[in-house]
Amino acid sequence: MNEPLFSFKNRWFTISVGAVALIFVLAFLVGLVWLPRAHAQDPNATLWDAICSAAGVPTRYRNPALPEEQAVYPTSVIVNTQMMGPVDTAAVGRGATLALQCSMCHGARGTASAGTDAPHLAGQPPTSTYKQLRDFKSGHRPSAVMQPLATNLSDQDMHDLAAFYSQQTRETLIRHANLRPEVPRLVSNGSPMRNIGACATCHSPSVARAATPVLDGLPEAYLRDQLNAFKSGRRANDINRQMRNAAHQLTDSEVDILARYYASR
Repeated sequence: MNEPLFSFKNRWFTISVGAVALIFVLAFLVGLVWLPRAHAQDPNATLWDAICSAAGVPTRYRNPALPEEQAVYPTSVIVNTQMMGPVDTAAVGRGATLALQCSMCHGARGTASAGTDAPHLAGQPPTSTYKQLRDFKSGHRPSAVMQPLATNLSDQDMHDLAAFYSQQTRETLIRHANLRPEVPRLVSNGSPMRNIGACATCHSPSVARAATPVLDGLPEAYLRDQLNAFKSGRRANDINRQMRNAAHQLTDSEVDILARYYASR
């Protein structure tokens, strides 16, 4: 009795299906395992990265100047509203002693001298100062000046420095006392069509967003340099790329306007 053609009881059908399955498995192993691994540009790449590379899928960008962790993650700090404990007098006292080595650039009490172009630390939220110190130490925010200084700081040292500077009052130049600069539209409204949020939603002193600095009164040259650093990707320690995405869309004249505005406040 003849068996149906498409039935596993049919010996030739079974052999044909088995042969096709064997060819498929061999082709899979050769095409998606052996060849990608044999021709991988990075011998330390994972199998998945090798397969994606062989298939022509763009891999995530990694700055060759940064170690693996810094290339993948913008920071090693978990940012939230509870990331810092309450500021106590003991921490402020220890921070005052540590801050002596910072006074040459950032001033004795956190207000940088005119002409240094160093940022003022007095009155900055402790979460902001702490995060930046952590990022300098880990290399997530490269700096030839700050990284060597932060390398020897313990986590407690960074907490204490952040506490000290947060309790200092920034010195204000008299000529700025009655200055009320016109608010640029980028600060108040942003530019929604270019995916640029309003600067004030994060950097206004009344917002007090975790790990976000107050920009008012910072040196114009420093503000311009940091905006350009975010714009070019030279600085990349912002969470979820919020600063890089916004700064990337700014024109050079808008960078100048924002730097001049915040410096004058």
